[in-house]
Amino acid sequence: MEEDDRPRPLAPSAKRWIEPIPLDPISVADLQEYIAALRTEITRAERAIDGKQSHRSQAEAFFRK
Repeated sequence: MEEDDRPRPLAPSAKRWIEPIPLDPISVADLQEYIAALRTEITRAERAIDGKQSHRSQAEAFFRK
């Protein structure tokens, strides 16, 4: 089977990726570090989205010719 013919896996829901953690026992400094780590991960995901959209746009432009 060609790679393009394989069924694409379904994207998991966001809840499966990020499980809420109890925040009460965490100090303010640790919460700030946690937020920074989440922001870093958000930025990484946004870059992945941008890259995928760019590749798609390039492919669409190529096949319109």
